[in-house]
Amino acid sequence: MDTMATTDGTKRYAARFPGAAGGHFRAAENLTLSSIGIGTYLGNWDAATDESYAGAIVKFVEAGGNVIDTAANYRFQRSERNIGAALEILREKGFARDELFVATKAGYLPFDNEPPADVGAYFQTEFVDRGIATFDDLVGGSHCLAPGYLQSQLDQSLGNMRLDAVDLFYLHNPESQLGAVDKYTFEARLAKAFERLEENRAAGKLRFYGAATWNGFRVAPDERGYHSLERMVAIARQIGGDAHGFRFIQLPYNLVMPEAYLFKNQAAGGQVFSTIEAAANLGVTVMCSGSILQGKLAQGLPPHIRRMLGNPPTDALAGIQFVRSTPGVTTALVGMSRAAHVAENLRLAEIAPVAESSFLELFKKH
Repeated sequence: MDTMATTDGTKRYAARFPGAAGGHFRAAENLTLSSIGIGTYLGNWDAATDESYAGAIVKFVEAGGNVIDTAANYRFQRSERNIGAALEILREKGFARDELFVATKAGYLPFDNEPPADVGAYFQTEFVDRGIATFDDLVGGSHCLAPGYLQSQLDQSLGNMRLDAVDLFYLHNPESQLGAVDKYTFEARLAKAFERLEENRAAGKLRFYGAATWNGFRVAPDERGYHSLERMVAIARQIGGDAHGFRFIQLPYNLVMPEAYLFKNQAAGGQVFSTIEAAANLGVTVMCSGSILQGKLAQGLPPHIRRMLGNPPTDALAGIQFVRSTPGVTTALVGMSRAAHVAENLRLAEIAPVAESSFLELFKKH
């Protein structure tokens, strides 16, 4: 039985939806991925939200989405466990593991079901006493990239989601490290992290890895929290050779945070590009978070913007349409904790993305 998304499996998944518009499914890394992905970040840590998330994930896959995004620390591991429950239901409904692309992240302390009373004591008991990491590895009281820590998080995530392997494992906001260590120390930590992730690729526990950021790819090169994508890829190549697994990045991108597309802050091959352009040149797939900025872009869009995006039925859909229509973006991630949100957002599966020529009109002065 396949333990990860496959070329044939994801093609088979897309074929389930003959009514999907052209452009809803995209090719990335020899996989067929939906242009909309389900995010699992927000929500209370209670049984009612757990049940709602599991139901939303099932509805999402049934409606034409095969990209599922989470992190160890989302809702104190509960979101991963909700995915595990949903995947069991989906198997019973006939959806195979190789049809679905599952991504998770590690870096922040995950806690367990709810926040602890004493974070330091939690880290001591769960990681220091077990020889997984030391307090020297911990940055800002909450972030760690030590190889042993990442291993523990990967294994924990697989257990939470009832999986043998994950398709994509991100380092979560690695720029958090740069507030405490210099660039050279950071790159040494990155290299050790990549080495451990390559070992897990060889062991069949993950297929790809990458960096999921908030500020790292959006700020200027002279800012402390800046990430050079070219440098990250070079480190991965040093560790894993040309067949290295660093093939994905995630960063926020939406109508009010367009830096990934517009801000030319990345060097690649001696030229300067936006992050999305640089990713294309470096063989890295782009996933975008914050597509409707946690609901803040779900209402109040100027009418002319909505018209230029093809007049989707709602402002929320227009916001998602903007992201998924951006050249170089594979998937627009949207937090969806309720089946009703899924039903609304997946209406876009039957609507084609805006043509590139029309999309570019958005950035011209009128």
